[in-house]
Amino acid sequence: MTNVQKQDRGMLRVDVDECKGCGLCVEACPPKAIFLSERLNHYGYRTATYAGSGCTGCGICFMVCPEPGAITVLRIVKKDHGVEPCIAGAN
Repeated sequence: MTNVQKQDRGMLRVDVDECKGCGLCVEACPPKAIFLSERLNHYGYRTATYAGSGCTGCGICFMVCPEPGAITVLRIVKKDHGVEPCIAGAN
């Protein structure tokens, strides 16, 4: 059996000024593509950080986040001419 790596279906943007480091997104993420940073933001919180790969674009992290605007989920949509990210969740 060949080891085929799944292509990401989404990606995250985390606003470190809005994230309060509660960790709800980390616990809720099915593929575990989010972790809490070791660095502190200017409020003194360890903020959520996207691992850089593994996102399915499901939006669960966006839904469980209590801070409006802290997480934006981008879904990668395949077009006829290639791949293009588009916004899945509103801020």
